[in-house]
Amino acid sequence: MKKIILSLLLLVASSSAMAELNIFACEPEWAALSHELGGDKVTVFSATTGLQDPHYIQARPSLIAKARRAHLLVCTGAELESGWLPLLQRKAGNATIQTGGSGYFMASDYVDLLDIPSSLDRSQGDVHAAGNPHIHTSPVTILNIAKALTQRMQKLDSVNAVFYQQRWSDFSQRWLAATERWQQQATQLKGINIVVQHNSWPYLLNWLALNKVAVLERKAGVPPTVDDLNNVLHQLKITPAKMVIHAAYQSPRATDWLVDKTGINKVTLPFTVGGNEQSKDLFSLFDDTIKRLLEASQ
Repeated sequence: MKKIILSLLLLVASSSAMAELNIFACEPEWAALSHELGGDKVTVFSATTGLQDPHYIQARPSLIAKARRAHLLVCTGAELESGWLPLLQRKAGNATIQTGGSGYFMASDYVDLLDIPSSLDRSQGDVHAAGNPHIHTSPVTILNIAKALTQRMQKLDSVNAVFYQQRWSDFSQRWLAATERWQQQATQLKGINIVVQHNSWPYLLNWLALNKVAVLERKAGVPPTVDDLNNVLHQLKITPAKMVIHAAYQSPRATDWLVDKTGINKVTLPFTVGGNEQSKDLFSLFDDTIKRLLEASQ
């Protein structure tokens, strides 16, 4: 009898030490944000890594199993995961994380999206009808999303609502201080002409007031042709640029071609948490991003 009672006590103790919320994040940036806000009250799984293109993921059985047990689904939305998330939700059979469910959280719902197309033409490549989904490249949008995510955590796990509020307060203070520091560091970047390989950066460019003069991919998500690259080369003779930016998960072939032809600086940005060794969390992601942009601007 004593052994049974002891076993029950151990079971209760271990259960109370377990995380309250099981979070399935579609991308590393939302996994990192969930960790910041949830601390030891959450268990977080990221469906993708910093070196994967979040557009092109397969709903593998291992992902389905993780989604089946999730209390909260945290993804970008704005069609970024449209090629795999609906299938994952359907296969998981978890009512909580279905569209409109209490555990369904799309970060783009809390952001004013940029680059909303005036018309839809799929011949132009990977066009997102809702707007550009790469919202995590600005710390301003991340703060808005963090507040909304905190409120959702509190709703799903009301027992720990005060804990989540404390985590939000601590994160927001540290994040605002870091954002101010990044902006001061990046003052000299304002107005610099740049080229981007893929249109992944409108929120970053808007935040830092960088001037995009060309995109290597004429059709979004489609590798540029020789003609496309030569057109950019001609454009840069008229409007020179200081650097060309591409994400760590992308093939650098087109960027390397332009660097070879023009001699402008190449900047490989981590894009998200885990995109390189330096970007271990959201704070170090922006530390490294600003550092690389400043080095290229010299």
